[in-house]
Amino acid sequence: MTLTLLVPLLLHALLACLALPVTLATVYLGTLTLLSARLARPQPRRRSLRFDVLVPAHDEAAVIERTVRSLVALDWPREGFRVMVIADNCTDTTAQLARDAGAWVIERSDDVRRGKGYALEFGIARSAADGVADAVVVVDADTVVTPNLLAACAARIEAGAEALQVRYGVLNPDDSVRTRLITIAYAAFHDVRSRARERLRASCGLRGNGMCLTHALLRRHPFQVYSLVEDLEYGILLGLAGVRVGYVDEASADAELISGGRAATTQRQRWEGGRLAVVRAYTGRLLADALRRRSWISLELAFDLLTLPLGYIGLQIVLLLGASVAVQLWLPGAGFYRWSVLAVALLAVLTLHVLRGWQLSGLGARALWDLLRAPAFILWKLWALLRHRGNARWIKTDRESR
Repeated sequence: MTLTLLVPLLLHALLACLALPVTLATVYLGTLTLLSARLARPQPRRRSLRFDVLVPAHDEAAVIERTVRSLVALDWPREGFRVMVIADNCTDTTAQLARDAGAWVIERSDDVRRGKGYALEFGIARSAADGVADAVVVVDADTVVTPNLLAACAARIEAGAEALQVRYGVLNPDDSVRTRLITIAYAAFHDVRSRARERLRASCGLRGNGMCLTHALLRRHPFQVYSLVEDLEYGILLGLAGVRVGYVDEASADAELISGGRAATTQRQRWEGGRLAVVRAYTGRLLADALRRRSWISLELAFDLLTLPLGYIGLQIVLLLGASVAVQLWLPGAGFYRWSVLAVALLAVLTLHVLRGWQLSGLGARALWDLLRAPAFILWKLWALLRHRGNARWIKTDRESR
């Protein structure tokens, strides 16, 4: 084969390698977008299920009262739930403020076993030992929930569900460009994708904030995960055990985001670094389980793990487009324009996915203008990830004064 023929073939092969992963991811996201219509909203037949609402808190004096007040106002018989704040290694007034707001507080002190995973394990064990609750609901200390949270979970538990994740929203979307962009990303991830995954009978996974687990499930599969993303990891372990996490679309747990600065960078480093570690640890296991047991749940969880954040997918598409245009200019007539056409089509699908997220976010036209600043936000995320230096300790997020 002459060099004249070999060079175009090699370049086509390289472009194919660049295009394959981003094409699979974009087709996946496009399919989920088409299936993102609102889900059914069942109602509980009775109101007799009992819940312990667990709030792991580490030095959260600035926000804990607001969260507890939101929880004690839940639309559920008051004798049917307890708000249990786990004051974990706190050095401030979190415990007293939570008590004053109406929560039952248990305090934990351990200089070695530190982190949200340990705090949750402690709270779950206490709930199980008391033998009162049928299920636990986990809510972060900076969160406001909708009043129908327990009713929505109860309706699905009555239908046989054992693991649930309610909608994870943003409490302060209008604080900054960053919070508006993340609100759109959350809507694409939690609303668009989770609605579709529920419709496909896949597992929507756990997000930590707003997850509901029955004690019957916890007895079979104890909560013993302590990584930076213990929620994501536990949801995967449930998937490997054949347990599907259902999605609760009509109830919401809205958490406070940091609008910018060093705290936002630290928070992003923990999230991105923790997820990357889970991708490395579990993708192979999920794919092997999918092949061995023909498990749709494991296969879809693996595909979800392998799907990069939207900004990174966008960068890959732009790279494909730029490379294909450059090669076409260098070797016109060799059919490289087809890769450019593919890149434009992928970019259109990704744009529709983002716009669906914007639509479900409830933000107005101002947020559309913010999307024009998304490239800078993506670069900031990349910088935060590259600077990540892994930290397994529970680091308190610096709250902004309000």
